[in-house]
Amino acid sequence: MTTLANKTLFISGASRGIGLAIALRAAADGANVAIAAKTDTPHPKLPGTIHTAAEQIEAAGGKALPIVCDIREEDQVEAAVKQTAEHFGGIDICVNNASAISLTGTLETPMKRYDLMNQINARGSYLVSQKCIPYLKESQQKGNNPHVLMLSPPLDMKPKWFGPHVGYSIAKYGMSLCVLGMAEEFAEDGIAFNALWPRTGIATAAINLIGGEEMMSHCRTPEIMADAAHIILTKPSRDFTGRFCMDDVLLHENGVNDFDQYAVDASKELWPDFFVPDDVPPPPGSMGNRSD
Repeated sequence: MTTLANKTLFISGASRGIGLAIALRAAADGANVAIAAKTDTPHPKLPGTIHTAAEQIEAAGGKALPIVCDIREEDQVEAAVKQTAEHFGGIDICVNNASAISLTGTLETPMKRYDLMNQINARGSYLVSQKCIPYLKESQQKGNNPHVLMLSPPLDMKPKWFGPHVGYSIAKYGMSLCVLGMAEEFAEDGIAFNALWPRTGIATAAINLIGGEEMMSHCRTPEIMADAAHIILTKPSRDFTGRFCMDDVLLHENGVNDFDQYAVDASKELWPDFFVPDDVPPPPGSMGNRSD
């Protein structure tokens, strides 16, 4: 199985960034994509709405369903998932991409910000998965290879990943704990649960807002995550589950050797992302001559 043609994906936070890139890669195969996000009208600082994303998905060859949805609200998620299943005739793939971040220490993190991160990252991913699972069980019965994908890190329990930003780390690792637990819980149902994480920073509008063009130039493009996600989502769901995948390692294992294609600026050193385990080295030559 190497295509997502006619598969239906429910993607949270797909109006821009990595979520949109995953949606566009699936659309190129002819997939159906529900864009579940909050941005209905243009954001003052971030480009893209669910409607512009839908236009791009349709232009790429897919079918789109834009849905305004705040994944903190159970009734909104339940309605969005039901609307997707009724519109496309089911759901085959759930991608938990929506995320909130605050790289602040304990004393600098207001509880409102802590709650936001945990409501969107850990609780939101749990909730979206929960509402999609009944439809994913039906997908398995139809032989449609159901998957749930979390954009979350490997469970590398090192103090250095927690000390600088405990609240954020708890929220992101909570997503990964869902992978660990749900992969086991739903193994007999044939639903795959996997996590995907980038080795480097990814050039998104949010990163541009934080660090501008200079930070962006040390990143890879969202397409590396989209290509890696495509590999995961086309793997047999009964066999490929409970995995914590690093984008470049997974791509290398599946025949990709040109990583410069994903660099924003191939002459610049790539800056590493958080949560990358020390014992998961990059593929040979994948970092060019910059930081191998």
